[in-house]
Amino acid sequence: MKIIATYNLKGGVGKTSTAVNLSYLAAKDGYRTLLWDLDPQGAASFCFRVKPKLKGGIDALRSQRRSLDDVVKATDFTGLDLIPADFSFRNFDQVFSDTKKPSKQLMKLLFPISREYDLLFIDCAPSISLASENIFYAADALLIPLIPTTFSVRTFNQLLTYFNKAPARHLKLLPFFSMYDKRRLLHRQIMTSLPKEFKGMLNTPIPYSKSVELMGIQRAPVGSFAPYSNPAHAYIKLWREVQAKMLADSGI
Repeated sequence: MKIIATYNLKGGVGKTSTAVNLSYLAAKDGYRTLLWDLDPQGAASFCFRVKPKLKGGIDALRSQRRSLDDVVKATDFTGLDLIPADFSFRNFDQVFSDTKKPSKQLMKLLFPISREYDLLFIDCAPSISLASENIFYAADALLIPLIPTTFSVRTFNQLLTYFNKAPARHLKLLPFFSMYDKRRLLHRQIMTSLPKEFKGMLNTPIPYSKSVELMGIQRAPVGSFAPYSNPAHAYIKLWREVQAKMLADSGI
């Protein structure tokens, strides 16, 4: 099972819309796909019309009263399952901090279902914490949406500094531009300059669009209700890039 997390230190940059749309496209392509909504806000769960509630919360998972197998929910889309959010996920650090190897607890939770799926997408909360360290250890890649603004680039550089010192050397960092507006000069300038500084940028930007905002009203991926829209086409191209980088030689 390949694990891809959508992550950024900043909130409101398109993490959830990326996780929702790419997991939908992966399932549509025939991959056995699971999305874990690990953000206590539960936006991805809301988009898939699943109540953001886990009976017993994070404590039930830690004590093994419940396993991830017990909490997986089907979505309306064939081949795509969801582990819904729970507000108790905000206590991940507190619950697992006193365990043996605390940064490896997420991997331990995932092990029983690792053969049931080809792909796991994790929608992450915007922080660096014990929870995010667990994600960095477990994941194969981080998809990092970046709004082409000065503050967003500054945060990305902080993240690069962190990973230069962190032990998770296996992680692929896959940043891409999100919510860009071609009418804005600053957006165009940063979208030209940053790929020259960081060679790992993905090529597909996701435009700022009303269709993406409508996900919260339609409660569905863009491709399911606006398949001919610009962002729907952009997410397909982004998925193809991720697929080529992460799955081409995996045998999945």
